[in-house]
Amino acid sequence: MNLKIDLKILDERLRHQLPRYASSGAAGLDLRACLDTPRTLAPGDVTLVPTGMEIHIQAPGYAALILPRSGLGHQYGIVLGNLVGLIDSDYQGPLMVSMWNRSQTYFTLQPFERMAQLVVVPVMRVEFNLVDDFRASARGKKGFGSTGRT
Repeated sequence: MNLKIDLKILDERLRHQLPRYASSGAAGLDLRACLDTPRTLAPGDVTLVPTGMEIHIQAPGYAALILPRSGLGHQYGIVLGNLVGLIDSDYQGPLMVSMWNRSQTYFTLQPFERMAQLVVVPVMRVEFNLVDDFRASARGKKGFGSTGRT
């Protein structure tokens, strides 16, 4: 199923490099650094990078996630400052990406370099059923790590 969402271009240079899937099996659309000049991040630095666009999903049953690119994270230590960005269906502001250099070396982000990816996902809205206790499960109340490592 394809969902159409509204995209508003804020930086005309983006018009020729719109977000797209890099392969037929890709789950994420590439987001680019809409910069005028290269931006260098020192070790430990965090910076907010514009994407040059806004989106409006409109469909309450969907949200978008901004996720790091695995290659940047593994090879260069560049991940998202907030680890995952959540774009609600009613959000209409500019998309910005918080980039964090968790490595020990300087990293330079080039203008229009692919920096993150956008994944649109279905959202299940829930209601709470207040209870005094839970019916016992196989895991019970053993807590974090109780199922082991292997």
